[in-house]
Amino acid sequence: MIGLGYVGLTTGLGFAKLGATVVGVEVSKQKLDQLKQGEIPFFENGLPEMLKEMMNSRYFLLSDNLTEALSGAEVIIIAVGTPPDSNGRADLSSVFAVAQNLSKELNHSCLLIIKSTVPVGTNRKVLQIVCDGLVARGKEEVAVKMGIASLPEFLREGSALADMMNPDRIVVGLSDASQLPIVEELHKGLKAPWHVLSLESAELTKYASNAFLATKISINNELANICARVGADFDLVRRAIGADPRIGEPFMYAGPGFGGSCFPKDVKALIKIAKDYGYTAEMFLQTLKTNEKQKNVLADMVIEKFGDNLKNKIFSVWGLAFKAGTDDMRESSALTIINKLIERGAKIQAYDPEAMKMAKSLDYFGNNPAISYFEDKYEALSGTDGLLIITEWKEFCAPDFSEMKKRLKTPLIFDGRLVYDVKKMKEFGFEYHSIGRKFE
Repeated sequence: MIGLGYVGLTTGLGFAKLGATVVGVEVSKQKLDQLKQGEIPFFENGLPEMLKEMMNSRYFLLSDNLTEALSGAEVIIIAVGTPPDSNGRADLSSVFAVAQNLSKELNHSCLLIIKSTVPVGTNRKVLQIVCDGLVARGKEEVAVKMGIASLPEFLREGSALADMMNPDRIVVGLSDASQLPIVEELHKGLKAPWHVLSLESAELTKYASNAFLATKISINNELANICARVGADFDLVRRAIGADPRIGEPFMYAGPGFGGSCFPKDVKALIKIAKDYGYTAEMFLQTLKTNEKQKNVLADMVIEKFGDNLKNKIFSVWGLAFKAGTDDMRESSALTIINKLIERGAKIQAYDPEAMKMAKSLDYFGNNPAISYFEDKYEALSGTDGLLIITEWKEFCAPDFSEMKKRLKTPLIFDGRLVYDVKKMKEFGFEYHSIGRKFE
């Protein structure tokens, strides 16, 4: 397993749990040292325990030596990062660097698998790079027997290990149908529908899936904004339209916009893929525009209430991660919301059960005197003019409302996740503003 980031580590540990002997290769000495100590460099439920279990069982080994790791390997999985470049395209430099190294170090035939999210055509390019290198080294017989498979990941941050061990489907793209038994053996023990595709179809499936889900979120958010203006309740509306099996209630939620490492990156990449083939993906362009607009909605509620000048105002923020179950703040709505309030003179008292360390590591957030961090959610409320709920952590769903009201200078809540019931908030004496509901 080459690359022990979020995808590589989760997948490698999962395959080890299923009985494969996995050698995880990581070039970052700092990350490797952390892993050897049983520490995970990011927050993900269950991974630290799984890492210790698999390392103790010797099914999962760690290495920074590619040559040694390749020795005798039947399958080589590439799981390095493919972040967006300045144009929104997937940066494939790490993928191709691995391919070049394999072309110089590999001495036997095996199956290559690309787990990284890559544009259409990447698998074939990687196989070509590796085979060209083998031929140049006089290993034509090895090159002829090489194969490659696309195995896109569908791991959700916050439930990645559960998704790995209980997938809702397994998608694989093959360069040769004879490679399927190897991939099936790797997944032995997992029960899920299989979708065996061409390399190109599998590559596109990952982008298509995330773009579709991102668009669904933007549709929900647009409906929620309409509901708030006409006096409807989006929580009720979503349940009613979700009863239509063509729509479905799962993933029918509104919020402050999507973020994280996948949806924004993959929608942008799909737009660029389409453009490279002479097509303008208007629907997905609009999805990104709608999402950027949505990230401002919660802050705009505050501005509508207090005016554009927020000097001498202090607001509590519950939730910094882009969603619950992770410490990931990449493209989190909290970044946009907090920045917009601070620009107007406000100060912020923030709490998140997992993402505060990440927030403090960001230049703007870690060094900004306008932001204070609290280890207790109730302490973050003390003396503030209102609370903004940005992330839907479970501990926010049933708090002590009496304690909240006592701590807040003004019993005012701006709910970005439709966490609370409108009638109950009135009964508790809160002024309550929520995305997807009429201002109360």
